[in-house]
Amino acid sequence: MSGQWDEGPPEPAGRRRADGGVRTGRPEESPGRVPAPRPGGRAEARRAAQSRLATGRPGRGGGTEGGRAAARAGRRDGSAALPDGRLPDDRLPDGRPPDGRRAGPRGPARSGRRGARRIIAWSVAGVLVVLAGTGGAVYYKLNGNLRTFDPGAVSPDRPPEASPDSHGNRPVNLLLIGSDSRSGRNSDLGGGDEGGARSDTTILLHVHADHRHAVGISIPRDALVTIPRCKLPNGKWTKEQPGQMFNSAFSVGNTESGNPACTQNTVERLTGIRVDHTIEVNFEGFAAMTGAVGGVDVCLPNDIYEGNINPNLGRKGKVVLPKGRQRVSGQQALDYVRLRHGIGDDSDVGRMKRQQAFLASLLAKIKGAGLNPGTLLPLADAATRSMTVDPGLDSAAKLVDFALGLKDIDLHEVKFLTTPWRYSGARIDLVHPAVDNLWRTLQADRTIDGQDATGRQEDAPSPSAPPSPSATPTPSPSPLVTDGPPIRVTVYNGTNAPGLAARAAETLRSARVTVAGLATARSTARAATTVEYGAGQRANAEKVAALFPGAAVAPGSAAGISLLLGRDYAAGSPGAGGSAGPSADAGPSGAPAPLPTEVVNEARSADDDICSNVSYG
Repeated sequence: MSGQWDEGPPEPAGRRRADGGVRTGRPEESPGRVPAPRPGGRAEARRAAQSRLATGRPGRGGGTEGGRAAARAGRRDGSAALPDGRLPDDRLPDGRPPDGRRAGPRGPARSGRRGARRIIAWSVAGVLVVLAGTGGAVYYKLNGNLRTFDPGAVSPDRPPEASPDSHGNRPVNLLLIGSDSRSGRNSDLGGGDEGGARSDTTILLHVHADHRHAVGISIPRDALVTIPRCKLPNGKWTKEQPGQMFNSAFSVGNTESGNPACTQNTVERLTGIRVDHTIEVNFEGFAAMTGAVGGVDVCLPNDIYEGNINPNLGRKGKVVLPKGRQRVSGQQALDYVRLRHGIGDDSDVGRMKRQQAFLASLLAKIKGAGLNPGTLLPLADAATRSMTVDPGLDSAAKLVDFALGLKDIDLHEVKFLTTPWRYSGARIDLVHPAVDNLWRTLQADRTIDGQDATGRQEDAPSPSAPPSPSATPTPSPSPLVTDGPPIRVTVYNGTNAPGLAARAAETLRSARVTVAGLATARSTARAATTVEYGAGQRANAEKVAALFPGAAVAPGSAAGISLLLGRDYAAGSPGAGGSAGPSADAGPSGAPAPLPTEVVNEARSADDDICSNVSYG
């Protein structure tokens, strides 16, 4: 009830009515008086609407629907229509009071539209709230799945961060590790009873600063490298270990979860490139990921049998992976990327080619579905159950954000290749200087075919400038003539440029100097090359310095002779000694020398045919 006991809607006191009377306010209430029905009230509005429906007479809103809208408007603002459908006399036809103030909607039809809009707006808002809550729950769940490794296990002696390009963008280096831990369900998927964990696959993915090019470099697990000092589970640090298989870095500490930080340290030491993020996924996580995307398309040149998957089976068995194109997920996908026998020369090199083909096909599948949270969240949900990441990727939001940063990369501009290599008995050696040029190419943020992907513009040479003379090789140093025992020198790379110590060692050996060892200096910011000597070694130190023009000679704290290489040697300046001139490492404008044609030609684009280049030998 409105509280009004006389006829008509309430009005300001003293307002003149249309019939000449003056309303003075509310009448006095008296006991037992029954209030008269309020004209235009809810009941009257209903009767008026029913009357119009019965007679077909349109109301003020225009037609039956307009009458209903008028009745609803009357209920909302208290100014109901009169029994004949007209508005009260003290209202103008558009609904405004005589004093010009707007008291409600312009008309019944507009009122209905505004009401519908309110309903839609609140419905949309409700849906968004539900979606936001659901998304938050998904992110919360994913965050609970993630594991991170100890940030204190990352080497304190790291390469510097990449410099931003002219647009403020930086390249990103992501280390992908596929581990073969046999803990939990992994033993059922991967076979074998060995304890501990190993790295089955390692790929350094370099996303160029323009975020339109990327290259994934497979590092052979059997490659012989130097494993730097790594942190053990008990908090102690190991000693540097030269000449070790690359995948043994992941096993340092011999734990079921492996040591991804040690693998990251080893890659940074090997390449001179700072790893921005590391992701390690085991068998279980990999199998779940392939199921989350609905399988991945692959191809094989011949049938693969049970005996090829497990050589210890003792029999050929049935076909596990048929010849030709097929879609695999779960266990079959894992069998494909781990397959080594029964195809090509049974080598790990061929397996890396299939892994590259698989990743290319997986990327094409995800990009085809659209790089968006709807595609990425189910994939992340599957992967994070068995994933270990660096502290910089410690949330689902960061993982999805990183993946979304790849949405503009064209599949043809995503390349996969293996480090330049050669067999060394049962192991693999990395080929120098080709592998050094590969690392320098990534450091300079150039594509493997020599394009500048930083967004910087090369300075054009002045038209009047004379052409620069071509670099001429410096003659090899003359052999040392020694009257006493052989000179022994330990070589330290005091920069982040890879391969310097090995190059300097070749110069020393050609001069009949014994190389006692190669190592990275404690500081990698050394500017000038220096030969340090212990007691009684000054004369020999001066002979060593003569091989590296411009090198200083200074007493050191260690016994014997130490060669500390600086940036002058890395840049091919007078301290380079003839084996590191611009012709060896640099092309025009100081760019790295082009990679060997065979390396570039062996690269796979992510849009290549899935049946091509999937075996070796």
